[in-house]
Amino acid sequence: MKKLLACETQPVTLEGLRSVLNGHAELMLIHSVQSLEEALRWIRSAGADLCLVDKSFGIQAILDWLGEVRRLSRLAETGIVVWGSTVSEPEAIRLLQHGVQGILRKTAPVSSVLACLEAVARGSTWIEESLLRGSMWSRRSGVFGLTPREQQVLALVQQGLKNKEIARELGIRPGTVKIHLKHIFEKTGVRGRYSLALSGLAARVNGRVFALASSGELPRHPTAEARYSKVSTGSD
Repeated sequence: MKKLLACETQPVTLEGLRSVLNGHAELMLIHSVQSLEEALRWIRSAGADLCLVDKSFGIQAILDWLGEVRRLSRLAETGIVVWGSTVSEPEAIRLLQHGVQGILRKTAPVSSVLACLEAVARGSTWIEESLLRGSMWSRRSGVFGLTPREQQVLALVQQGLKNKEIARELGIRPGTVKIHLKHIFEKTGVRGRYSLALSGLAARVNGRVFALASSGELPRHPTAEARYSKVSTGSD
């Protein structure tokens, strides 16, 4: 049985969550708090397998809190799920970059809420599919003015290829790939290969590493991050 801590500001929402989880075979709501500070204290003292965090605390406050959580080795295994009334794609990407394993809207169906919590409890990363669909990334070439070659490089980065592999695929030099990546970062405002890889979720072109199933479940974030966290244009 996985222990869930809820960090939620709305009592009605909390009661709904409690009702949904009542009698669940895998998940048990052990406690609820109304601030990030209380959540940190509870996890430190009592522990929790999952922590469901209300996005209304603010993205930056949550990111800062995640830094505190990850600095404590004992807490590193706590799966963090963030949900909110609305979640934009840029917000979702920032949360993923900082180690959040689950992201969904409070208006999601009960089945999606349970699927998300169950997936994170198993060690996977789960994102509500609609959060990364029909966004700026699905229109990226028109919006950002990427050249055809830059679009090719972007697509291959999204498939998990390294610079040398991209160079072989396109018949160009690795140094030229670095130049194209530099231009892509400048035009899109995205920083780092991992963010570019995440953008492939929206475009649904990344079948090798980040295949987004209908359930929204992905490989666990830290493993994926390790592959893409190298210096943005210096990874061959």
